[in-house]
Amino acid sequence: LVIPELSGKLDGFAVRVPTPNVSLVDLNVILKTPATVDEINTALTEASETGLKGILSVEEDQLVSVDFMGMRESSCADLKLTNVIDGTNVKVVSWYDNEAGFSNRVIDLASFIGSKLEK
Repeated sequence: LVIPELSGKLDGFAVRVPTPNVSLVDLNVILKTPATVDEINTALTEASETGLKGILSVEEDQLVSVDFMGMRESSCADLKLTNVIDGTNVKVVSWYDNEAGFSNRVIDLASFIGSKLEK
């Protein structure tokens, strides 16, 4: 496990789709406090506009895997596929470009390091 503290607290899987670089994550989590689909989607949207801007994006249109090729963000939450069962069992589906998202994070890191060295 990458983050041992999350053991038993979430579940999900990634799916390779019929494009060279795009994949899909199906993330399932159990919340301590009940939430609605609208609340989850609002939280994802707010995160994409603030602290995770440029890293997370959200999509409300019905797109297909090829539409996510070359996206700069590391992940794009597909808001139409968000689901909540019994208030606490949440599913979030997110798309990502295996190459472009990672490459852009490397560029972000290099820029960050460069900005620290300039001081």
